[in-house]
Amino acid sequence: MAEAIALEQVDPHSVPLDQIDVSRAELMQSDNHWGYFERLRKEDPVHYCEDSMFGPYWSITKFNDIMEIEGNHKDFSSAAGIVLADRPEDFETVNFIGMDPPKHDAQRKTVQGVVAPMNLAKLEGTIRERAAGILDSLPLDETFNWVDRVSIELTTQMLATIFDFPFEERRKLTYWSDMATSGELAGGPTPEPVRRAALMECLEYFTKLRDERVEEPLKPDLLSMLAHGEDTRNMPPMEFLGNLILLIVGGNDTTRNSISGGVLFLNQNPDEYEKLRNDTALIPNMVSEIIRYQTPLAYMRRTAARDVEFHGKKIKKGDRLAMWYVSGNRDDEVIEDPNRFWIDRPRARHHLSFGFGVHRCMGNRLAEMQLRVLWEEIMQRFRFVEVVGPVKRVQSSFVRGYEEIPVQVHRWE
Repeated sequence: MAEAIALEQVDPHSVPLDQIDVSRAELMQSDNHWGYFERLRKEDPVHYCEDSMFGPYWSITKFNDIMEIEGNHKDFSSAAGIVLADRPEDFETVNFIGMDPPKHDAQRKTVQGVVAPMNLAKLEGTIRERAAGILDSLPLDETFNWVDRVSIELTTQMLATIFDFPFEERRKLTYWSDMATSGELAGGPTPEPVRRAALMECLEYFTKLRDERVEEPLKPDLLSMLAHGEDTRNMPPMEFLGNLILLIVGGNDTTRNSISGGVLFLNQNPDEYEKLRNDTALIPNMVSEIIRYQTPLAYMRRTAARDVEFHGKKIKKGDRLAMWYVSGNRDDEVIEDPNRFWIDRPRARHHLSFGFGVHRCMGNRLAEMQLRVLWEEIMQRFRFVEVVGPVKRVQSSFVRGYEEIPVQVHRWE
């Protein structure tokens, strides 16, 4: 079976189709998944993997097929969760992305206001001030980890702001986000007991904060909205925890890994970097291209709500499906020259990284704004953010992220 083949070390075309398991974390950690997804898109776009660490599952790898499933929540439900692993019955964290309408809609609506256009306009000045402070603190002529000093720091500062979380303890948010996504259930290295202990610490901390917010007037932060919202104020503890983790991961992992990826992609494509130096008006479009090219969350799960035939394949009620955004974003039938990083790409926002339909990422505009403002500030200061050593990626088949990107920054002369 699949475990007998080290997929990341062999030619993707040498592996029998029925032994391909693209959910293996080693594939993405080594950045060797692309050939497998290209093959599945061409030969078996609705692919059944019988044996994986998560059990059997279907892979949906083409852009339009993913859109079709995203838009059909009656046949393909979110209620069993968004990762391939089933939720442990003794530690079941539920959140609104793991719900179907109408309950999903009510809970999402409660917190949607924090990223409403009026609030985003107010946040832009704060983001610019924070980005400038972070960039001005970077050492010159010295190697440092861009992921820690810039990507994590900016997104964690903004997350503390939109939660109105104690600013001096903001790195707790980073830790809880990492614990949530690096567990064994997502193919990561963190033992399940360690992950659970960290998440219970998160629940305890936020429960105290929420109890304080209940006694205060409603304010435009996520926690106050949850505390006062009609559909969220009385959530059971594990549902409260589930929604906290969803909002923390959504506001942290995705943006931070796009910030990291952008530096890497410009280094890998020096002509595009030169294009950016010559015309910084390309930044908004480049941001969309970075988000497509990175695809910070590799997939989302759906579960068949009934027996259904999908593109000639018989999918049974209860079957797991992975909608591989990371593959759909490289589908050459929909996206021109999809493996090219192209900062002035036409229709750059036509991608799957934020999902589609009722579950489309509610913080997509905030993510784009953080990236845009950061790159505007970077280009004012630095001619070149140079990657000077090997990149270390996270061990996960769900989050496409980075632990280390060693860089040096070079000012304009």
